Amino acid sequence: MFSFYHRKLGRIISKKRIKISSCKQKARLLQQWVCQKISNLLDIPWGANEMIASREMGQSGTDVRLIGDALKRFQFSVECKRTESINIYEAIKQAQDNKLINTQWLVIHRKNNNEPIAILDAIAFFEILKYHPMIKPF
Repeated sequence: MFSFYHRKLGRIISKKRIKISSCKQKARLLQQWVCQKISNLLDIPWGANEMIASREMGQSGTDVRLIGDALKRFQFSVECKRTESINIYEAIKQAQDNKLINTQWLVIHRKNNNEPIAILDAIAFFEILKYHPMIKPF
């Protein structure tokens, strides 16, 4: 438990810290959510022995493991972050360090009570938009 002074309420507030196992479970669920989304997009199954898989906690490399056809069709190295506060540039650095050859880095971040967001290189973003059906050249 930890305590802090809440200025607006004018009193000390006590809160329970979240367990490490709960933090890891939330991170694992985000990884699995991303795997499911990629699987739905590519129509390729995901799981432990599939071309799309969630990496175990503590293992090196990207958080979403892509091989074979999945990697050819989804050319991103995905890093997942499930935190209340994020240092975007540290997350990007980690994604860049784990980036596979011929892929772009991609960070998926989710905060409690919020939808996940995607963070990617701006140049990669505009390259993707060139092929989007809603973007029409003049």
